[in-house]
Amino acid sequence: MTGLRSPVDRLPDEALLSGLATGDPDLAVTFVRRFQHRVFGVAMAVTGDPQLAEDIAQQTFERAWRHAQIYDSRRGSVATWLTTIAHNLAIDAVRARRTEPVAPEDLDTLLGVVTETPERWALADEASSQLRAALARLPREQARALVMAGIYGMTAQQIAEVEGVPLGTAKTRIRAATAKLRKSLASVRRGDHAE
Repeated sequence: MTGLRSPVDRLPDEALLSGLATGDPDLAVTFVRRFQHRVFGVAMAVTGDPQLAEDIAQQTFERAWRHAQIYDSRRGSVATWLTTIAHNLAIDAVRARRTEPVAPEDLDTLLGVVTETPERWALADEASSQLRAALARLPREQARALVMAGIYGMTAQQIAEVEGVPLGTAKTRIRAATAKLRKSLASVRRGDHAE
């Protein structure tokens, strides 16, 4: 009987999400099965911790169940919406667990996850995709400083210590990256081609 699919398996993602919202057990199970690997993969890519990724996947489906009625198909697919929830929860979990600055060698991995992984297409709607592309165009040291400040909430002093640069250099990198990012995103919104 392998290869046979039930009628529920053929339902569109939006119908499964509606079923999840109404509490239909068959539709809820099918919804989770359809997206569980993708959601876990996103959480694992961000956290690097299988147990934490499982917890985040569960939280993602709970949040999807609680907020299914506010899903808006005009803003992206169900898969994009769900993986964005997983990504945001994973980032929050990583931030909450960090009690010390990120090791520079780990930051390159994180930047890779944000900019160059197969999960990229699943993580974002158009705006976050544009943000990642703009971040990838920044010089590496500026991108690192911006991620340390923006994602990990590190101060310029902490960034200077981690990167082994003077405080003024760390501040300059953050400011320059922020300005370039704003300019790049503004040109995308206007329809220009950012270089």
